[in-house]
Amino acid sequence: MTRSMLLSALALTALLWQPSAAQQGATHTPIDITKLGPQVGQLVPDFSLKAQDGKTWTRQSILGRRGAMLVFFRSADW
Repeated sequence: MTRSMLLSALALTALLWQPSAAQQGATHTPIDITKLGPQVGQLVPDFSLKAQDGKTWTRQSILGRRGAMLVFFRSADW
């Protein structure tokens, strides 16, 4: 390993070992989850969404005898 490669590796290691903002005593603002959308147990409004295969799904079409669980997943690929 050359000296410049060793110095680069040491500099990178030093950068990675820096304390995060939370560790440096920074404060964060609490998130009000009541403003993020429907809450657990709350009825969602009627909707109509088209799936990739062309089938249309509505709130009524996914409800079962015991209700339904909607999960929203945000992908970095979208």
